[in-house]
Amino acid sequence: MIRKTSVGEGTALKWLKSSYSDSSSGNDCVEVATTPSTVHVRDSKNAQGPRFAVTPDAWGHFVTYAAGS
Repeated sequence: MIRKTSVGEGTALKWLKSSYSDSSSGNDCVEVATTPSTVHVRDSKNAQGPRFAVTPDAWGHFVTYAAGS
């Protein structure tokens, strides 16, 4: 896992919010941005705050686990 706590290069990333976001409070969500070698994750309520990045393989394992599959 790569922990990223500053804005730095992350400002050029295209952040996407889950389609499962609660529509009554659209900012209460985790956002992700992908590059060929990493998946970046941040809290949409604090877009300039701490972020972390993992490999696409690690993200895939997490999503599978979180989906209960």
